[in-house]
Amino acid sequence: MKKVPPGQRFIPKWPVRSVESMPEIDPETWTLTIKGLVKAPRSLSFPEIRSLPAVEIRRDFHCVETWSVPDNTWKGVRVRDIVAPDELLEMARYAVIHSHGGYTSEVDVACLMAEDTLLAWERNGEPIPPEHGYPLRLIVPDRYAYKSVKWVTAIEFVDRDIPGYWEERGYHTVADVWRSERFG
Repeated sequence: MKKVPPGQRFIPKWPVRSVESMPEIDPETWTLTIKGLVKAPRSLSFPEIRSLPAVEIRRDFHCVETWSVPDNTWKGVRVRDIVAPDELLEMARYAVIHSHGGYTSEVDVACLMAEDTLLAWERNGEPIPPEHGYPLRLIVPDRYAYKSVKWVTAIEFVDRDIPGYWEERGYHTVADVWRSERFG
């Protein structure tokens, strides 16, 4: 039997949850900005990101609302293949992930650079639907979904924990699903 994190239950369908309205994004003009405590800030287009070595991971998706969607196959690029750890300034400890509409969440650098943390454009062999974050969504498998920011436009490296939208409202800054870190 597949292991389910504490307090979670598997559901068959991936619900749409967002505090933002779904933006209309043209993948031809969309860019991802890497900024903050990096040696060389830069922006990448969607075609540039898609030209990087893609990987697939099979992982569950967990929401802080206690539901999990099992066995998703995510395709995208590892964050560390977009910005390598040696490109960060020594004092970079966290990354603030920015969405198209201003939503933010922060993740510690070690988690962001993990083997299975992706900027994904596909789920289960299909483009991620716009309501779920197309063209690019961060996937942080062992964290609650509020860390897996939709419509990512920037990754900003910083030297301290800067609470994002849900963290400012009392949600846990780490959000480890296996430790049931729902609230701070």
